[in-house]
This record gives sequence, structure tokens and C-alpha cells, in this order.
Amino acid sequence: MPLPQEPFETGRLFTPRVDSYSQIAVRTNRYSVPTRLIGKRVRVVLHASHLVVYDKNIEVARHERLIAKGSCRLDLDHYLEALIRKPGAFSGATALAQARSAGKFTPVHDAWWAQARKLHGERDGTRALIEVLLLNRRLAHKHVAAGLATALRAGALTADADADAVALEARKAA
Repeated sequence: MPLPQEPFETGRLFTPRVDSYSQIAVRTNRYSVPTRLIGKRVRVVLHASHLVVYDKNIEVARHERLIAKGSCRLDLDHYLEALIRKPGAFSGATALAQARSAGKFTPVHDAWWAQARKLHGERDGTRALIEVLLLNRRLAHKHVAAGLATALRAGALTADADADAVALEARKAA
């Protein structure tokens, strides 16, 4: 008997609604999705080691599957649009703590953020950092981190070109 022409889906399908915290519940755990999906139903395929979230047929999130009951996995990138409007919530965000523990928010990020806050003040310095973090959507994380380090060493933080300086250095690193 020949193999089927179409791939066979091995994961389990769920269709949860995104809550007001930009999270979905799958089995006993919670996972973040982009804030633009709040209130919408999404399609989730749960595999043995990961889960994939789709809005219509477009993949919008991918997370390592949580095993312990009642756990939560948050991706800082999913919250950046909300945090740029409320930068005061950034420093205490659970998503930031998880990004730090996963090594995605490094000491270089912290050093750059401290310098940006010193130059611009708490609110605007945090907004500048969030603009830099948005670069990860277009550029590889390692290149953005290298751009942060280079911009920091070069003293490239200015009154209006912070994210631009990091983007330039990140592109050079690529």
C-alpha cells in the first residue's frame, strides 16, 4: 500500500480563545500569543514536545510544551506592543523574567537598558529598549545582541537614534 500524498497530523487539536492577558489555556497550562489576538479563537496543535498556535492558517506562536500542571510559558515578544504603551510595566513583567532565565534577555540588554534610562529617563529609556527588542522580528537575536554590545561600547546612544544605531550595528554583525 502506498504512503498517503498529504502529511498526517500527529498532534492533538484545540481551539481556545485568547484571554485578556494574551494567553491561551491548553490542558492545564497557559501559553502566550501576540496581543492582537485577544478575544479571538486560535487553532493549537499540541505535539509531544511542543505546541504550535495558528491564526487562521498562519503560525503565530510556537512554544516548548510544558509538562508540570498549572505552568505558564510567556514570550516577551508577544507583549511588546502593549508594553511600549505602558513601559512602567516592563521591569516587573513575568515575560521579562522568563526571557532572562531563558538567556534571551542578556546582561548586555540590561546594560544597554540602564544606559538608555540614564540618558532618557525611566519611561523613554524603556520605550527605546522595547523598540530595540522589536528588531528581533526582522533580525536574528544574536545579531541584535551583538548590535547592542557594539552600540554600548561605541557610546552610540543618542537623544533620538538608539534603535537605529543598534539596527545598524546588528546588520554589520550579520
